[in-house]
Amino acid sequence: MEITPLGDSALIVHVVDQFAADPNASLNKVLTALRSIEAARIPGVIDLAPAYATIGVFYDPARIEAVQENLTPFDVLQAKIQDVLSVVPKKRKKEPKQLLVEIPVCYGGEFGPDLAEVARHAGIDEADVIRRHARATYRVACVGFVPGFPFLSGLPPELTTPRRTTPRKVVPAGSVGIGGAQTGIYPSKSPGGWNLIGRTPWRLFDVQRQPASLLRAGDRVRFRQISRKEFDSL
Repeated sequence: MEITPLGDSALIVHVVDQFAADPNASLNKVLTALRSIEAARIPGVIDLAPAYATIGVFYDPARIEAVQENLTPFDVLQAKIQDVLSVVPKKRKKEPKQLLVEIPVCYGGEFGPDLAEVARHAGIDEADVIRRHARATYRVACVGFVPGFPFLSGLPPELTTPRRTTPRKVVPAGSVGIGGAQTGIYPSKSPGGWNLIGRTPWRLFDVQRQPASLLRAGDRVRFRQISRKEFDSL
């Protein structure tokens, strides 16, 4: 466990060294540490952002009380977090239930301009790419890049496709893409370099909704193939 500063009002808690070796085990460790820090309700901490192997802790330096002279807000917070995470949590009688979200996706056509490239790279046809992508169960490793963008682990290895050499300046909201060994969904119109294979009519991020983001780290996701007619109706 290593804690390093991120500017003057944030720090990074490095929970695991290698995420790729066992993504699920790594994510479980990150989420366990996240829940411990949340439960501690440390004064001055204003936001927590879990990622693949780390947790970003954002804080208000003015609200961090120094326990002795010559200690910076980072020093104080670092020590408190180390204390929190040094306590082995009691085994829960019931683990928190993982939310399973089934997201409708219209694959190919104008919504999936890179579907043919993914198929070519995998050495299979487009229908097989869709079938394999839709039958897998994914897990939200983290949410970031733009508000509500879920990075999903669990992509079938054969569908791994390098990001586009030249990113698009505009990717439509709802676009489902593959970037390397991950899949994800663009919640809003933005630049992006992932290979687009489909689109969902669902809104993944809405400031009028509580919580604003449809998905959170640890949630499970399945994709359901829909027709263009169903897409338009939704």
